[in-house]
Amino acid sequence: MYFYKRSLRTRIFLSMLLLVVGASVLIAIVTVYQYRKEAEDYHRDRLLRKESAIRENINYVLKTTTYPVETKQIPLIFKEKIYEIKDIHSLEILLYDLNGNLLKSSRPSFFKDTVSPKMPDYALQSLQNSPTKSYIKEFEEDGQKYQSSYTYITDSYFKPLAILNLPYIEDDGFLTKELKEYLYRLAVAYFFMLLVAIALAYFLSKYITRSLKEISDKLSKTRFHTRNNKIHIHDTSEEIAILVNSYNGMIDELEKSAAQLAASERETAWREMAKQVAHEIKNPLTPMRLTVQSFQRRFDCNDPDIDQKMEEYTQTLLQQIDTLSSIASAFSTYAKMPAQQDETLNVVKFAKLALDIFNEDYIYFFSDEEEIRVRFDRTQLIRVVTNLVKNSIQSIEQKNSTDPRVDVIVKTVGTFVNIVVTDNGIGVPEENRDFIFEPQFTTKSSGMGLGLGMVKNIVETYGGTVTLESSEEKTTFTVSFPAML
Repeated sequence: MYFYKRSLRTRIFLSMLLLVVGASVLIAIVTVYQYRKEAEDYHRDRLLRKESAIRENINYVLKTTTYPVETKQIPLIFKEKIYEIKDIHSLEILLYDLNGNLLKSSRPSFFKDTVSPKMPDYALQSLQNSPTKSYIKEFEEDGQKYQSSYTYITDSYFKPLAILNLPYIEDDGFLTKELKEYLYRLAVAYFFMLLVAIALAYFLSKYITRSLKEISDKLSKTRFHTRNNKIHIHDTSEEIAILVNSYNGMIDELEKSAAQLAASERETAWREMAKQVAHEIKNPLTPMRLTVQSFQRRFDCNDPDIDQKMEEYTQTLLQQIDTLSSIASAFSTYAKMPAQQDETLNVVKFAKLALDIFNEDYIYFFSDEEEIRVRFDRTQLIRVVTNLVKNSIQSIEQKNSTDPRVDVIVKTVGTFVNIVVTDNGIGVPEENRDFIFEPQFTTKSSGMGLGLGMVKNIVETYGGTVTLESSEEKTTFTVSFPAML
């Protein structure tokens, strides 16, 4: 499983190396196995050849002997001849009678005690039951392999006279030396082949994955709301070319979809904005209409309180007109976002300045540093702080807390500046947290819901983020944007 998690280039490289190493090991195993089979066949054939030659010599002795050709005369017939045959064929010779008793051995007299006077029972039974009247036994003793052949010696009438036993030692010294030399040459050849395979695997895997890496780099940079460049690769394989063409086709479709989505979003945004503007304008227009109608019905120039009533009507109308003006200003300000006039500012100083407009005594400011420098528009920085604090004050007022508190903290975290505003108001319900920064979203009975949307718009313009953490006990807004290093 770990192998499949590696990159394609690494897997191709390792696969080629494993193929070469595996092939070399497999060939070595096959070579050793073949050597052993050939060695077995060689020794068996050699023993059979020697047995055939020795039988011919024995038959010749039997034909030329002056002794009667009988089993009991075998020791006398081969009294001296057995040593000559041994010297000719370089092989020990043992002769047994038909019951398996030793008749004559080519071993010197001082070795006779090492020769069994009786032929093994299993060999005698196997020979008697063999259709070919011959039997070969293979065994190993003290790490040395042996073969022992048993066959009948017959007279001129093919009557069995004795049993010929030839013990044969399998001397693999020469073959083993040849095998070692062959394996050494094979190892040298495969070592150089491995070096070639490493170089070939490296360049081949690099060539194969070069196009894929370029495609993956392009894919990682693909964004829905930006213009994406197509991939242009020449001299590549058919499969990679198909993949490139598919990607380029996807880019064309993505641009069309992005354009359609942008147009749809703009249309939806304008519709929502128009609804919001219409709703907010209707709110002050209704009391203005009622005031005018009441003035129209009750106006009496002879009324002694006419001046006071005129003043009341006028104040009501002016208040609603001011409301309309603030609505227009708010939408105008939001529509102009972000209007940047970047300058080097001390965040601590301007955060304090933004809090000076509030009269609430439960607003507290904290900062461990006297000065934190950033590149920001001072008006927009003040607007960020005031909107967050206003939101906290309104949240506290809705809760009617007996111990209200708003904490404003300015601090640095790595290369970023954090402005943290925490309150113990009503909090933000779970179902509203995904919509809290949308321009038209609000849970208040009054207001236009533009404050937090404006904060998000400003902060993101400067490469920052706004996050929310809320519970029943407290709500925390964290504004983070880059500091000057």
